[in-house]
Amino acid sequence: MHVTTHGPESGPPVLLIHGNCSSSGFWEPLVRHLPTHWRIVAPDLRGYGDSPALGVDATRGLRDFADDVAPLLRDLSDRSGEAAKVTVAGHSLGGGVAMQLLLDHPERIGALVLEAPVSPYGFGGTRDLDGTPTSPDHAGTGGGSANPDFVRLLGAKDRGTDEQAAPRNVMRAFYAAPGFDFGVDEEFLLDTMLSTAVGEDQYPGDSGASANWPGVAPGTRGVLNTMSPRWLDLSGIVDVPVKPPVTWIRGDQDAVVSDGSLFDLAQLGKLGLVPGWPGEDECPPQPMVAQTRAVLQRYAEKGGSFREIVYEGVGHSPHVERPEDFAAILREIVGS
Repeated sequence: MHVTTHGPESGPPVLLIHGNCSSSGFWEPLVRHLPTHWRIVAPDLRGYGDSPALGVDATRGLRDFADDVAPLLRDLSDRSGEAAKVTVAGHSLGGGVAMQLLLDHPERIGALVLEAPVSPYGFGGTRDLDGTPTSPDHAGTGGGSANPDFVRLLGAKDRGTDEQAAPRNVMRAFYAAPGFDFGVDEEFLLDTMLSTAVGEDQYPGDSGASANWPGVAPGTRGVLNTMSPRWLDLSGIVDVPVKPPVTWIRGDQDAVVSDGSLFDLAQLGKLGLVPGWPGEDECPPQPMVAQTRAVLQRYAEKGGSFREIVYEGVGHSPHVERPEDFAAILREIVGS
């Protein structure tokens, strides 16, 4: 696994876990605003950046990714000692990996920062705050839910703007609020996006047929299937014996993880963009934000604590869109 590090080994330990279709480099706009004496470790998850494109067993949920990262967490924790547990921050998919680490290694985490995280009940295919599936086979989630044009252009490492689904256009439209200017970082951040390994064992993963709308069921391999509610349920964080404080950061213009996500096929069906949508009663859009809030409220009721920070006019990547403000929150959490 390729790992990017900053700062001395003796510094306060911070572990940064990137999201889908990016790499550790996606943290750079934030890192330049963080204290230089911190020990910052940012891995490339398997199939991203400079890490090997190992296959992903989606039947384990996000555990393949979490198991890869766990040795870094242990190393940072062991070096820092009991008095300085690790601050773990995860963006989007990385937020789900961070929650899996909390399930598996709660004693090593001093604080958890969830930035626009995937819902604890996965991505798509659930109808309420308890994560109840909209269909028995979780239709409309997993590898078959990806835009095939985007997958094709991502695999081709296309850097243009001619096609609507071109990675650069997707980054401009959805990785931040509409109209956000990535400036001098755009080419570099696009590089992180194009580092994604494409295939049935990586992104987006495999899929199957379904008798339920929209006719596609999740598979067992690859990235998007890891977040299908067929395989992913992170709500068990409410019962971990050690509960570090959780800071949940999101933008109010996030179109990726929201209660009306434009990447949720049910929401696209509701908007008339995917034909045959059976209606709100049978297949409502997933209340992603409300689900996360409900789980974190239960986490607090069982002895933990959380706070929700919402940036106005910000999309899916607050640490890129508001890096100084994000850095200030991290300095407050790390405390040194």
